[in-house]
Amino acid sequence: MTTRRTVIVGGGPAAHRLVDALVSRGGGTSRSLVVVSEEPYLPYDRVQLSKRLADATVDLTLEPASHWEDAAVELRLGEAATSIDTVARTIATTSGAVLDYDDLVLATGSSAPVPDIPGSAASRVYRTIDDVDALVVEVTELRERLGRAPRVAVAGGGLLGLEAAGGVVALGAEAVIIHSGGWLMSAQLDEGAGQALGRLISARGIDLHLGTRPREIVVGDDDLPVAVRCADGRTVPADIVVFSIGIRARDELAKEAGIATAERGGIVVDEGCRTSDPSVWAIGEVAAIDGRTVGLVAPANAMAETVADRLLGGDATFTTVDDATKLKLSGVDVASFGDAFAREPGALEIVYADPARGLYQKLVVSDDARTLLGGVFVGDAAPYVGLRPLLGRELDAEPAAYLSAAGAEPPAGGALPDDAFVCSCNNVTAGTVRSAVGDGCHDLGELKACTRAGTQCGSCVPLVKKLLEAELTAAGATVSRALCEHFALSRQELFESIRVLELTSWEETIARLGTGRGCDICKPVVGSILASQHSGYPLDGGRGPLQDTNDRALANMQKDGTYSVVPRIPGGEITPRKLGVIAEVATDFGLYTKITGGQRIDMFGARLDQLPEIWKRLVDAGFESGQAYGKALRNVKSCVGSTWCRYGVQDSVGMAVGLELRYRGLRAPHKFKFGVSGCARECAEARGKDVGVIATDKGWNLYVGGNGGFQPAHAQLLASDLDDETLVRYIDRYLMYYIRTADRLQRTARWMEDLDGGVDHVRQVVVEDSLGLGAELEAAMAAHIDTYEDEWAATLRDPERLRRFRSFVNAPTEADPSIARVEERGQLRPATAEERAAGAVLVAGTTIPVREATEGEAP
Repeated sequence: MTTRRTVIVGGGPAAHRLVDALVSRGGGTSRSLVVVSEEPYLPYDRVQLSKRLADATVDLTLEPASHWEDAAVELRLGEAATSIDTVARTIATTSGAVLDYDDLVLATGSSAPVPDIPGSAASRVYRTIDDVDALVVEVTELRERLGRAPRVAVAGGGLLGLEAAGGVVALGAEAVIIHSGGWLMSAQLDEGAGQALGRLISARGIDLHLGTRPREIVVGDDDLPVAVRCADGRTVPADIVVFSIGIRARDELAKEAGIATAERGGIVVDEGCRTSDPSVWAIGEVAAIDGRTVGLVAPANAMAETVADRLLGGDATFTTVDDATKLKLSGVDVASFGDAFAREPGALEIVYADPARGLYQKLVVSDDARTLLGGVFVGDAAPYVGLRPLLGRELDAEPAAYLSAAGAEPPAGGALPDDAFVCSCNNVTAGTVRSAVGDGCHDLGELKACTRAGTQCGSCVPLVKKLLEAELTAAGATVSRALCEHFALSRQELFESIRVLELTSWEETIARLGTGRGCDICKPVVGSILASQHSGYPLDGGRGPLQDTNDRALANMQKDGTYSVVPRIPGGEITPRKLGVIAEVATDFGLYTKITGGQRIDMFGARLDQLPEIWKRLVDAGFESGQAYGKALRNVKSCVGSTWCRYGVQDSVGMAVGLELRYRGLRAPHKFKFGVSGCARECAEARGKDVGVIATDKGWNLYVGGNGGFQPAHAQLLASDLDDETLVRYIDRYLMYYIRTADRLQRTARWMEDLDGGVDHVRQVVVEDSLGLGAELEAAMAAHIDTYEDEWAATLRDPERLRRFRSFVNAPTEADPSIARVEERGQLRPATAEERAAGAVLVAGTTIPVREATEGEAP
């Protein structure tokens, strides 16, 4: 048999995938493979480059790596191709070698462009391992030499730019992003999502300059940067400048060889990824499909699979580009997929922006609201992994039912059809995963290895885990309760281990109980557990990066990137004087006010930099944080009870106030709410709460496990006719047992459903003390009560803590000009995109006369 020689120019992920596909299909027996790689490293995962910023020793090598040992594969590292002779079918390299080929595959990828502006030679790019390692060294050296945090200006607000900025902040630098778009990730997100993302990024201490671009890098006498001058005239101080403004296809070899290239860059290929020369192919970021290059993993892998099939005599075609994206920045949850901008004719947009929780979620569906066309998620991207495989399919329920912001559970893995793609990076379907589980892959790591699902960008791992659990459950097998790939323990086991070992930090916990560096699943869980066991300021001691977005700002982010302010009003009882303080604060800061269903007053529209000043006035007036942002006690709702009502039989207000002050600040797996009614008429709706207390002639009935929302549940009776002391003791035990044993993000209703025995089991533990834990649970609650401190009062006392609350790092008193308002019904609300375009808006705290209601209009 004649052995054909295939030369592959490029040593990135696309080349790795091509070699793997050829070797695994037996291509190594009929051809020899030569890979010419310019970098000195084995092919590595560029998607995970940000991990290298955090840990210079992390190994990003793509698996499997065993095929580099195959006798049919020759890997020439640190060697670049310099020219192609298409007539002789040879390439020349920097080593002086001339390599013959039967088939040539160009996988040269792309480079990070740097604009031709004054001073650009002093800048850096963020593209390779060497780029990242050099950036780490420079940040570290500058911090030591300057005696302060170096200022890093990142030009580009796309995926890599955001990850670079987040990485240098983690290294101890100050970061600023300069982005030409009106909002971050403007190529993937609509304006509402982009504005929300901007506030998330700002909350991490990263300054933003939007709608402009660098015009000059100002250098000092040592030829190092001192500032960036932007096109709009502003000057941004900077010690390091990093460009991450997109990619430029490395098509120069093809151009010089006379191979057709696209007008905007890239090598023109057909549906089989063949170039204008029939012996030359192109894959990955250098290949132009319909005149367009794509810098994403999934299309590159699909092209590699297509070429492998063609080289082995098949007729595979490259059919589509999956441009789904997910930001890999700890604590910032962002994802988009499909037709995120609703460009399809007749497309409908279902948008959910939850003011109480600071989320932006959007689904794009067909005009009959049945077929999924795309989606955007900011603040909570949990639905992304379940919805992305359903792209182009009819949904089983109304679109809003798929949005977690509305209280919905993400679609279960078991509901996916077999032909739905779970992992688009590696083209793995739900059916493939199910078959692998049936064939014996019963561990998540094993399942990833045998199917390759989740082995590249990793965004599909939660869905793969759901499929695994669903299949094992259906087969009657034991399902792993591991929290994530970094902790083999369940949340309950992790809670107990941290308690017994007396661990007090993330570093201790991951070192003793886990592996790796953690993820967006385990970090918030550990942060919550530590806060539950060791009451204290939640952002100190390295716990800040573990927290969710709202916790880090001690406020709920809104759809326009501003925040809401919710002071605690225990039991809904408030004096006229305190009402006056709220009115004055709302008026002085131009805040929109709304009475909530939890008998509190919510003030919307505060900028990040305004929060300390607002809270100083509230704390001085005797208010505390209502913790509407945390997985903790939200509120205790009450009726007026026997104090005023002729039907009341107990003092419900007094009981509600006492309970709220007792359990304030208590962190839990999910938020929880109380209700206290003074009689059986139940005006406080106590049976719709996690803990409900209803007065009787003899005392109080205690109900547990209720909630409203998307999956409402009535609370169930736990105990009857309790005196005050017994009632409080049982609530202490119930809450601490829930906190110790519930799963991540599990409400009390779902937790009780999952317990063997349900409410009867809870009654045995809480009332009968069947496990002998009563005294221990009560002591844990007493420790929380004794160490409680209002988080905003603690913030205001510490200048370092106040540094978190700046809109712009270099101009901490400057208002964010991107905030726009319109007046409606006597108050200011966020401007819509149409109102922004029309210019009928207020910007950054300016004022206009309030429009009076016209005749026939509601005032």
